[in-house]
Amino acid sequence: MSTQERTREQARWTRARLGRGGAPLDLLTARFDQHVYASHTHEEFSIGICVAGSEVIDYRGDHLRPGPGSIVVLAPGEMHTGRPAGSDGYAYRALYPDPSLLTDGTLGGPPYFREPLLDDSELATALSRAHTELSACPDPLETESRLPWLLTALARRHSTARAVSDTVPGAAHIAHAVRDRLADDLLAPPSLADLAADLGLSRYQLLRAFRTTMGIPPYAWLAQYRVNRARGLLESGLRPAEVAGLVGFADQAHLTRWFRRVLGVTPAVYRNSVQDGRR
Repeated sequence: MSTQERTREQARWTRARLGRGGAPLDLLTARFDQHVYASHTHEEFSIGICVAGSEVIDYRGDHLRPGPGSIVVLAPGEMHTGRPAGSDGYAYRALYPDPSLLTDGTLGGPPYFREPLLDDSELATALSRAHTELSACPDPLETESRLPWLLTALARRHSTARAVSDTVPGAAHIAHAVRDRLADDLLAPPSLADLAADLGLSRYQLLRAFRTTMGIPPYAWLAQYRVNRARGLLESGLRPAEVAGLVGFADQAHLTRWFRRVLGVTPAVYRNSVQDGRR
């Protein structure tokens, strides 16, 4: 095998945090052409999204064959292995959540998935996108806003668990209280779990109330608020690298990603345009 062929096999782990000081959640991005996993188990759920190629997973006496767009859910403590299904190998993204992250919006304890191989293109796309973006920049509030919400959707759609009611009394009041706390603690926002506990809610209820009222999840609201604060600092002449930390972004790249999403231009282009307009 040539060096080029060998280097196609890769695995990269990222450890994200569920809120500031919160529990870890591991993310794996991998591509394998020949690697065969030994039989093993995980203490957490193993949730994988196949993005290319095809794999064979030995699980519960069956041979699962996920292809692009498939979701595979392997339960904690259950033995499994994995290998390429063909010569082209396969690529996937996986996350390893504690079972509690799949129970917040459901009743009856940890969910049970009768069918471990799922066909849900909408959820697969959302999980894959969140995985990719959080692997690149594992912002704690963004991780806590996105992944528990998606994992709850997974449990509600495909497990035996019963869904809790989506009605949250006083949703607008809850959302505005959370919004104000996030704005007040711009540089080090509290975890959603802590905010939920202060309000006597579950994290799912808090997320539901915020999304229903504001139309976006908490991390997206805070990012847009930070962008608006950044605009004023850029207009005053500060450089993007200076501004990023002053408004709570992890670095200039994090600021640039959100600035372009909200305003369609980079911070540097915006700064230069407003400075030129004053001449």
